[in-house]
Amino acid sequence: MSGKVGKRKNDNGNAAQAETVDAYIAQADASVRPRLEAMRAAIRAAIPAAEERLSYRMPAYFLRGRPLVYFAAFPRHVGFYPTADGIAAFEARYAAEGLTWTKGAVQFPHAKPLPLALVAEVAAYRARAVEGGGR
Repeated sequence: MSGKVGKRKNDNGNAAQAETVDAYIAQADASVRPRLEAMRAAIRAAIPAAEERLSYRMPAYFLRGRPLVYFAAFPRHVGFYPTADGIAAFEARYAAEGLTWTKGAVQFPHAKPLPLALVAEVAAYRARAVEGGGR
């Protein structure tokens, strides 16, 4: 693992709690919005059948009522939450990208380009896992 990540409150740059993914992205800092839109587009392209909604106050994607992936804006990174399964299956890829991760989350620093192909691959993997009866 690249480094221990402490728990931090989701910071989308606004005190008001968003009720939709559109509102969540709109409330984010202007410099981060394009990154959030790119995450959203990559995930939606990879898993078009997924339901998009807010869960745990962040954009989330569900299939058959089961969580696939989530993402959130933070001051220094975009957090990506593909569940423990989505982390374990891609640890080598996260390491190769020089990313920091825990057993349930990976950080995409704002100073680096988003690994959108990896995000899409992980999202598709999670959908296959859920469709196959996994978590």
